Amino acid sequence: MTFEIILQVILFGIALSADAFSVAIAEGLTFSDINTKKSLFIAFIFGLFQALFPLAGYWAVELVSQIVGASGGEQAGQIMSVIVCWLAFASLLFIGVKMIVDSIIEMKKKQEDKEIKLFSVKEVLLMGVATAIDALATGVAFHNVNNEGISMSNNVTIWLHVSIIMVITFVISLCGVFFGNFFRKLFKNKIEITGIIGGSILLVLAVWIILSHYIGL
Repeated sequence: MTFEIILQVILFGIALSADAFSVAIAEGLTFSDINTKKSLFIAFIFGLFQALFPLAGYWAVELVSQIVGASGGEQAGQIMSVIVCWLAFASLLFIGVKMIVDSIIEMKKKQEDKEIKLFSVKEVLLMGVATAIDALATGVAFHNVNNEGISMSNNVTIWLHVSIIMVITFVISLCGVFFGNFFRKLFKNKIEITGIIGGSILLVLAVWIILSHYIGL
C-alpha cells in the first residue's frame, strides 16, 4: 500500500461525502429539534453506511471472482455499477419529491394545524442508505489494478480504506448538519420553506448521480 493509494482513498472519501453533505444539510434544515447529540448521530450513521456499502461492493466482486474467475468478477462489477446508479437515483428522487409535496401541503394548512417536523431515527437511517447506495460502485473500483497489475485494495487493506472513508464522511456530514441548522434558524423554523429547499437538494443530487455516471461530471 503506497501513499498514492491512500491519497486516492481520501479523494474517494471526499467524493462520496458530497452526497452525504448535501443530505446532511437537508436534515439540518428540516428537523426543528436538532441538537449536538442528534447531529453527531446523523453524521455517524452517514459515515457508517458510506463505509459499509463500499465494503459490501468489494466483497461481492471478490466472491464472484472466486466463483467464476476475475473476468466474471469484472463483468459483475460493471453490471452492479449501473444498477447501483439507478437505485440511488430512484431513492433520492422519491424522497425529494415526497419532501417537497409534504411541504406544499403544509403551506396550505392553517397556522394552528401545521406540524413541526421532529428528529426521526427512521428517516436518518433511510437517508443514510439512500446516500450510500452509489458507494457500492466504489467497492467495485477498489478492485481496479494499476500498470503493475496490483489492485487498489486487498482483503486486508480494504478495512483501512473504508475506515478512512467513514471518518471523512462523518466530519463532512457533521459540518453539513450544522450548516443546515444555521439556515433553518435563519428562516425561523418555517418548515414549508426548509422542506422545499431540502427536497430540492435531494432532487439535484439524484440528477447529479446519473450525470456523473454517464458523462463523468
